[in-house]
Amino acid sequence: MTGPRRQKIRFAGKRDPQPAPAARPAAPADPGYAAPRPALLPERLDGLHALTKPGVRGFPDVDAAQALLAHTMRKGKVRGEVLDLTAMGGLLASLPGVTLRAVEGSAAALSTLAAAGLDAHAAVPGDPLTDRWPDRARTVALVLAGDRGTAYAMAQVAWAHANTPPGGTLFLAGDRDKGFDRYVRAAGAAFGTGETIARDGGMRVAKLVRRPGPTPAYPDADRYETGDLTVVGLPGVFSAAKPDKATALLLAALDGLDLNGKRVLDLGCGTGLIGAWAARRGAQVTLVDGDLQSVRSAQATLDANGLSGEVLHSDVDAALADRTFDVVLTNPPFHVGRGVVLDVAREFIAAAQRRLNPGGTLYLVANDPLPYEQAMAGVGPVEVLFRESGFKGLRAQRPA
Repeated sequence: MTGPRRQKIRFAGKRDPQPAPAARPAAPADPGYAAPRPALLPERLDGLHALTKPGVRGFPDVDAAQALLAHTMRKGKVRGEVLDLTAMGGLLASLPGVTLRAVEGSAAALSTLAAAGLDAHAAVPGDPLTDRWPDRARTVALVLAGDRGTAYAMAQVAWAHANTPPGGTLFLAGDRDKGFDRYVRAAGAAFGTGETIARDGGMRVAKLVRRPGPTPAYPDADRYETGDLTVVGLPGVFSAAKPDKATALLLAALDGLDLNGKRVLDLGCGTGLIGAWAARRGAQVTLVDGDLQSVRSAQATLDANGLSGEVLHSDVDAALADRTFDVVLTNPPFHVGRGVVLDVAREFIAAAQRRLNPGGTLYLVANDPLPYEQAMAGVGPVEVLFRESGFKGLRAQRPA
């Protein structure tokens, strides 16, 4: 392993002055969850554009690190083919002279990119891209998702290295408070020389040029046992290394629930623990998640336990066609990137209302302060199953 003193990474430049925030126009009427809409851009990105929707990082703005990345690349007059491994709403496609190769693992972002007219490629760290683009772009862009943990960020770094040709350039953006400096040092050990070229508050952008050499190894998946199940947690997936407390409380509360032969939806499946638990109890399970890495993890969990089930990459229920269910089980997300965003969780509840058969039941677990009861009342009368350790389990049954 290369020690810190041998790394040729250096940091340069003073902190950029931060302009006063511009006044925003009044927000238009809410177009609903599914509809892409123009992202709110900071004044310094005047002339650029991107779409967004609930579920895309940064919504209703663009992700702050991606905003600094676009500003830095425009200032540096980057032109030509650019491989964007974290395309989000397609902001970099609006840079003058750039032809974007857009890659995303988020179903919400993929639908937004399609609405923007971009032929995006669904992939996660480690996936080969040469079948889609046999010639590697000389410029690669990546926003580190440090909020998804060290293993995922290191997988992103390795993936960027694998897709940057020798002599090619990587623009790497991220959040200082989410480990950016540490990840840039790791990238520098693999790429060669590089420097942090832009700062804005906690956001950073580094520029690295790849020298010939091996790509760093990708982190392994986590595996753990819980109850009668083996869970496979890929890097960056929620609760990859151990059972989530809220999920464990929900499953304990439902221990006596008869699911044999029932059609069950695990909505926002993550590692697939809830869906696998239901399948073990005789349910016909469908698992969905908007994050492609989570879909892969859930499928691996079913496979590790010899269980059958359908696992779909879906922006909430968009990929479910006309499927309906007797039971919906969910621990809905309320973070997208750094922000607390309840739009996705509320759409989970709306999806349950659409998808439940008459007499069907929604079971939901959440942090106690989150205000989901009113939305769940649209399904049916809401019952509190438990309140414990800062969490609550809720039940709502659709009228027969």
